Amino acid sequence: MSDSSTPLCPNYLDGKWVTPSGKETSNVYNPSRGSVIAGVPMCGKVEVDAVVASALKAFPDWGDTPPNERAQVLFRAKIMLEDAFDELCLGIATEHGKTLSEARGDLRRGIEVVEYACGVPTLLMGESLENIARGIDCHTDRHPLGVVAGICPFNFPALVPMWMWPLAIACGNTFVLKPSEKVPLTMQRVVAILEKAGLPPGVMNIVHGGRECVDAILEHPDVKAISFVGSTPVAREIHRKGTLNGKRVQAAGGAKNFIILMPDADIDRTVEAVKDGAFGCAGERCMAGSTAVAVGEAGERLLPALADLVSSMKTGTTDTVDSQPDMGAVISAEHRSKVAGIIDAGERAGAKVLSDGRPVKVNEAPEGFFLGPTLIDHVEESNPIMETEVFGPVLAVLRAKTLDEAIEKANRQAFGNGAAIFTNSGKAAREFRRKVSAGMVGINVGVPAPLAYFPFTGWNDSFFGDLHIQGKEGVEFYTQRKTTTTRWFGFGDGEIWAK
Repeated sequence: MSDSSTPLCPNYLDGKWVTPSGKETSNVYNPSRGSVIAGVPMCGKVEVDAVVASALKAFPDWGDTPPNERAQVLFRAKIMLEDAFDELCLGIATEHGKTLSEARGDLRRGIEVVEYACGVPTLLMGESLENIARGIDCHTDRHPLGVVAGICPFNFPALVPMWMWPLAIACGNTFVLKPSEKVPLTMQRVVAILEKAGLPPGVMNIVHGGRECVDAILEHPDVKAISFVGSTPVAREIHRKGTLNGKRVQAAGGAKNFIILMPDADIDRTVEAVKDGAFGCAGERCMAGSTAVAVGEAGERLLPALADLVSSMKTGTTDTVDSQPDMGAVISAEHRSKVAGIIDAGERAGAKVLSDGRPVKVNEAPEGFFLGPTLIDHVEESNPIMETEVFGPVLAVLRAKTLDEAIEKANRQAFGNGAAIFTNSGKAAREFRRKVSAGMVGINVGVPAPLAYFPFTGWNDSFFGDLHIQGKEGVEFYTQRKTTTTRWFGFGDGEIWAK
């Protein structure tokens, strides 16, 4: 429950900011300081009904707006986002705890989706063929679905919502966003920019809340499609419940991304990339390289340098421009305790901690939610660390004698978001790319997340649905095809034809 003096995040509907009354609230923290900076109302069916009604009312006019005019709104928004870039990034770092550099990456990748969506007149083009039979032609058009919704996690306050709404509204849909209750402030600022860019009232809407709010969205008959990013158990349930209610669903879940370290890998470049992949954003991302497999002599060649690099990393506050650390805080005190408990269990099971982040303290911010980067070697597949997505600054290192054994270890785990290999061997890279069971593969790239014009192609328990987020699959998801078959029997009747 937030203090009465704490600002409360309003919902956004019909082009107006509306603060619901009489609702329970949840605290929004600055993780670097452990201090409350806002409150979020825990909305339910009544508020969701109102927000969906706003989107439904706006849909007919927006859906009929020519695609090039919709794109012009996004062009203006893109320019305004660039103008507000530094201010938005500091806000992301403050409410999330990630470094300013990571916040810039968060927003930059989101803006790239806006840029991609600006090309929607081309993306929406249909197909046609004359004379599919004598005198008969056929063509397809893409049409918007109507009201669509996005349910977002805490780890990327800008990027994940921007995976969703730019393409959705560019395609002619109206949008309902439920941001994470932990990081609601960034999208408030972005929506204010969309308003200034000329987006009509009701096209973009925000509703806050937790499970009750999500259930109301999933059950609402006027919501035609759901985009979700979060943990695998929730993604599975979102997909199940959404499809049972007749909706399209794309639900991206968790991951345990494997990085294969070959004996011939370039030491300096590899350890730097592995460090960034494992500990960037404090490991709180579904593309984190959280599990490394050292093949043959790779452990002895690479791990000493990696341990030295990890031990030299500075953990600290991220909410000021002047002093930036290598890694910031995790999202909450509860999450810090959870991740530390997983490290404890892994160590008890026999793994060797080479660099320990549990004792880390930040003197200028004793209440901050800090957990330093942690490197753990000789982790067995039966170790408790391997049973879950840690989602924190922890890199577990397994050992394998051969590349085939390393790939088998990677493929035995349930997830399939990303996987990477570091090697100078083209043959090893080719074998890995073909055999590893993951949707996104990196060759000497630690975080193989694609740019906006490619789909984010998680496999296995990392994704539930048929059409992925971003790229052409994103356009497919937010539109439906109409096929028209045409035949004309004559030139028509009437005086105009006679003349």
